[in-house]
Amino acid sequence: MFNERHYKPAELAKLWGWNADKVRDWFRSETGVLMEDRPEQMHKRGYTSMRIPESVAKRVYEKHLSKGRRY
Repeated sequence: MFNERHYKPAELAKLWGWNADKVRDWFRSETGVLMEDRPEQMHKRGYTSMRIPESVAKRVYEKHLSKGRRY
């Protein structure tokens, strides 16, 4: 939804105590994540900006949390 909070990967990494690169990997192929690719141009490196809706963050966090549980 357009009016929900959107996070940067670094913000979620800080909240969850993970490395920002790990968080980017988790969300790279997730549906609903907003990604803007900026290609390399005249000596400037290319990069991708990522914004993660709160509902997607919750879904992915719960998925990874349940993988770590041992019963």
